[in-house]
Amino acid sequence: MRLFANPSAAAAAERHGFRTGDRGTHSSRTIMLDEITALLGVVPPGADRGAYLAAVVEDNCLAKPTISTRRLSIQRLSELYALDRRCPVFRGLRYLWDLDPKSRPQLALLAALARDPLLRATAVPIVELPPGAELQRASVRAALRESVADRLSEAVLEKVLRNAASSWTQSGHLEGRTFKLRRRVEATPFTVAFALFLSHAAGLRANELLANGWLSVLDASPSAARALALEAKRLGILDLRTAGDVLEVGFARLGGLEG
Repeated sequence: MRLFANPSAAAAAERHGFRTGDRGTHSSRTIMLDEITALLGVVPPGADRGAYLAAVVEDNCLAKPTISTRRLSIQRLSELYALDRRCPVFRGLRYLWDLDPKSRPQLALLAALARDPLLRATAVPIVELPPGAELQRASVRAALRESVADRLSEAVLEKVLRNAASSWTQSGHLEGRTFKLRRRVEATPFTVAFALFLSHAAGLRANELLANGWLSVLDASPSAARALALEAKRLGILDLRTAGDVLEVGFARLGGLEG
């Protein structure tokens, strides 16, 4: 399940808003789907970063009981989503967010995968589970340990595992409480557009744009992804040209990408 064109592409993706390394928000939080939904519901799309801070800390749009919990919430949301239109990942997310509410769980997950290396480390064992299969915590733990080596204690690693399982449940990939089972999610033109946006930022080009880990997260085959990308073009979300099996995509409407 390929997420980056090569190791150097992961570092290059940082200028588009990706975060790399062995630390991440999932050591303490999930993707915070309810919170990001509430916040984007009260702050207009063109607002600057200060407006998001004010909405949480001053206006208490997340209904947190103390100033300290409000500040911690905006810090964690900023780690996950940037909340800054200068960040391409957030620009793409913010543009698509209001276009299709049912796509929001997968949009949030995709953005968080780009921004949180710990969540990203759990993607392969989750996505590769067949529908109906039970989540194997040992495989997720092994993937995390491979990613972070000995830099996290067992207690922190266990917390990351729990938070990641909750995030994949919020996104619709898992269901159940005690025993979590894999379920397929339904890709949309909006989620495919964002996955292509992230794929391009991660250095993937041409045929790789329709067959990579970002599309796999959406349970979208290359043929399904192509059809949904064409629908995204029809909706005016993407600039798209096809030449045989080669796909050329432009992202001006999503805020543009360098390179």
